[in-house]
Amino acid sequence: METTGRKIYRVRLEADERERLKGILDGGRGSKERRRRAHVLLLADEGRPGGGLGDAEIARVLEVGASTVERVRRQCVMEGLDAALERKEQLNRKPRLLDGEGEAKLTMLACSEPPPGQARWTLRLLGDRLVELEVVESISDETVRRTLRKTPSSHG
Repeated sequence: METTGRKIYRVRLEADERERLKGILDGGRGSKERRRRAHVLLLADEGRPGGGLGDAEIARVLEVGASTVERVRRQCVMEGLDAALERKEQLNRKPRLLDGEGEAKLTMLACSEPPPGQARWTLRLLGDRLVELEVVESISDETVRRTLRKTPSSHG
C-alpha cells in the first residue's frame, strides 16, 4: 500500500530468499500465480540495486492490479515469504462432490448404451445410476450437467 509515495510494507529480502525467488522464475516450475508473486517480490525488494519499485510501477510491468502487488507485499512482510508465495486455503469452499474417479465413471456411463427402454441417457438417469453404483450418496442434475459439460467427449 502506498500513501503519498511512502511504502508501509517494505520488502527486504535476504540473499538466500532472493535466490529462491529467482529459482522459481528461472525453473519455470510452479503455477503461474506463484511465479507472478515471486516476480512481484523480486521487483519490490528494496535490497536490489536501485531499490524496490513502487506498487504502480510493478503493476504496470507485470500487468497485474496494484492491489495484487500490495497484497503480496503485505503478506510477505506480515506472514513471511512462504505465505506470500502460496494461495491461502479457502475455508468456505465446499469439497467437490465428484473427484476424478467419479467424473471418469460418469463419463463412461454417459458414453455407454442407455438403459433398456430409453433412447438416450438423461441427466436424471445418469445421477440415479451414480447413486445406484454408490459413487455418491446423492447428486443433482445440475452437477451432472456441469461435470459433463467440462469433460471433453469424442463422438467418433
